[in-house]
Amino acid sequence: MEYEIKHSGKFKYVEEGAGEPLVLLHGLFGALSNFKDLVDGFKDKYRVMIPILPLYDLTLIETSVSGLAKYVQKFIEHKKLRDIHLLGNSLGGHVGLVYTLKHQELIKSITLTGSSGLFENGMGETYPKRGDYNYVQKKTELTFYDPKVATKELVDEVFGIINNRMKALKIIALARSAIRHNLGEELQEIKIPTCLIWGKNDTITPPMVAEEFKKLLPNSELHWIDKCGHAPMMEVPAEFNAILSAFLEKCK
Repeated sequence: MEYEIKHSGKFKYVEEGAGEPLVLLHGLFGALSNFKDLVDGFKDKYRVMIPILPLYDLTLIETSVSGLAKYVQKFIEHKKLRDIHLLGNSLGGHVGLVYTLKHQELIKSITLTGSSGLFENGMGETYPKRGDYNYVQKKTELTFYDPKVATKELVDEVFGIINNRMKALKIIALARSAIRHNLGEELQEIKIPTCLIWGKNDTITPPMVAEEFKKLLPNSELHWIDKCGHAPMMEVPAEFNAILSAFLEKCK
C-alpha cells in the first residue's frame, strides 16, 4: 500500500492512525517504503508519522546532523506533538538523539536501529562513483544480510541520487557530519527508555556499536536479530515489530 504524502506549512510527511505519536526518522537513502511494514503494524494503535527529511533541500552549510535535528524540532512544534515515541534508522537515529538531548521532556521513548552517532562505516564517503550501476548495486546489497532485499527499485533509487551532482555532494556532507558529530560524551544525559534493535550482521554500524550504545545510554535495552543487516525493519519486519511492540507496551 502506498501512503499519502501530506503537506502542512513547509513540511511533507506521512501520517497514519491515531494515538500516541510514533515518529519515524529515515536514514541517508531512506525511502518511505523502508517503513511500510512498520506503519502497517502500528497504525492501529499509534499515530505513526514520517517527516520527510530535507536531505537535499538545505543549504550546504545547513546540511548536517544538527541541521536535520532543527528541522525535526520545527516539525514537532508545528504538529504540537508530546509524549512522542521516536524511532530512527541509521542517520535518522543520530538525528533523533541530537533532538532528544535538547527536548527530553517531549520524548516518551527512543528506538534506535543501525544508528550512527558513535561509529559508522561511512557509506556516503564512497557511494558517489557515478555511472557505475554494478558498483552501486553491490554497495546497496551490503546494507542487508540477504542481498535480495536490495531490489532493483531500491538500487535504481540510490543510483538516481548519486548521479545527481548536488545530491551526491549533500550525501557526502551528511556522511561527514555524522562522523564528526560523535555523541559518546553526551549519551549518558538521556534518561528516557531506549530500545536498541540491531542486526547481528550489520556491517555499517557493527555489533560493537550497539554494545557501546547500551553501555552509554543509562536506561537502554539491547535486542539482537540474527541473519540481519543494517535495516532490520525492512529485512525482518515481523521480528522487528514484535520487539518494538513489546517495548512500547512497557513505556505506556
